[in-house]
Amino acid sequence: MKTKNIDLTQGNEMKAIVLFSLPLIAGNLFQQLYNLVDTIVVGKFVGADALAAVGSSYMTMTFLTSIIIGLCMGSGVIFSYFYSARDSKQLSQSFFQSFIFILGVTVVINGLSFLFIDEILRLLNIEKSIFAMTKDYLLIIFVGMFFVFLYNYFAAVLRSMGNSFIPLVFLVISSVVNIVLDYLFVVPFQMGVQGAGYATVIAQIISAVGIAWYTLKCVPEMKFQKEMFVIKKSLMKKIIDQSVMTSIQQSIMNFGILMVQGLVNSFGITVMAGFAVAVKIDSFAYMPVQDFGNGFSTYVAQNRGAGKTERIHTGTKAAVKLILMTCVGISMIVFLFASQLMGCFVSAGETEVIAEGVRYLQIVCPFYCLIGFLFMFYGLYRGMGRPQMSIVLTVISLGTRVALAYILSDIKWISVVGIWWAIPIGWFLADLVGLVYYRRYRGKGNLE
Repeated sequence: MKTKNIDLTQGNEMKAIVLFSLPLIAGNLFQQLYNLVDTIVVGKFVGADALAAVGSSYMTMTFLTSIIIGLCMGSGVIFSYFYSARDSKQLSQSFFQSFIFILGVTVVINGLSFLFIDEILRLLNIEKSIFAMTKDYLLIIFVGMFFVFLYNYFAAVLRSMGNSFIPLVFLVISSVVNIVLDYLFVVPFQMGVQGAGYATVIAQIISAVGIAWYTLKCVPEMKFQKEMFVIKKSLMKKIIDQSVMTSIQQSIMNFGILMVQGLVNSFGITVMAGFAVAVKIDSFAYMPVQDFGNGFSTYVAQNRGAGKTERIHTGTKAAVKLILMTCVGISMIVFLFASQLMGCFVSAGETEVIAEGVRYLQIVCPFYCLIGFLFMFYGLYRGMGRPQMSIVLTVISLGTRVALAYILSDIKWISVVGIWWAIPIGWFLADLVGLVYYRRYRGKGNLE
């Protein structure tokens, strides 16, 4: 099944961005289902302790895989540039060199994760009552890390060429498998959180093997040829610079979230469980603009490779309008139906857990447009070959969030609510810096 690539350097800017981003959004929707289904099944059929264990594991795994995903995203920018510049030789070589580099990093991360799992869990303040359960779940999930790399690498290859549909296809297939196996392993087979872990890993294997097979078969530049396997220092430096910077940005973002998770865990299992569910709803809600930011990065990189600088700026204006329209609607839905959304994941008897999740959502969701703009800036600067700026914005956003969370939560009359309010404040400050940088340097002609 071959599909037509979308040329992001031609036609209406908003239409091109939307058409390319829609499969990304749908793909992430199904990717989120991996953990959401775990949460629903475990929360409904195992209990609050198991829910807290899976929720904490989700944050840990998100941080670790964000390093790998960030490397793949950064390499994708390089791929997009060479593809739009019609440089097939360097494109082919960049495929090989980035694969070797990211594979090596994945092996190291995976090995360290297994070796230091106890230390990781202690760092997260995991309560003794759920320590063993959380460890059992993570040990299974860690097995799937190689397949997370495999899927995201080949997805980056396809997306760099304007093909965002095929990665979606394999995610849909694996998500359906995950849903079926989740229920079978946890309910009839009564395998608890371990069953949920096995279901996720099996689904990851299916998506990774499927997309690898398709890409190697259908992308001409992926065909094995002698010149492909040449290691060029200058090219490897470009790949490492772009990939590592993007990975640092992604991992800083998730490390900050992980630190907040550790603070949340200190408030007990009820708050842990409420936060675990609310964050999943949260990530689902602003997922469209997150994937839009990733799609925008490819748009910027392709137009940069084609030398169409002005089209980047007109596309940025279109992006702002799209984010505003999307986020206002989503914010209203989450605010009005927060209780019902929590009830999808937690049994009605867990009233305290639901109440804490609702409180979190109704504080954070009115500000979704702020994180939408932040994702746009990430994509813009990544696509422009300035991933360092994305790191700066991430440090501002997460640094503010973590610092305020610890300061405010320590005040008795504010308590855990301070953690929730720290989130939109961090988004706002990062957006402000991103906007000032864009206006200042574009005005001077330095932002190509």
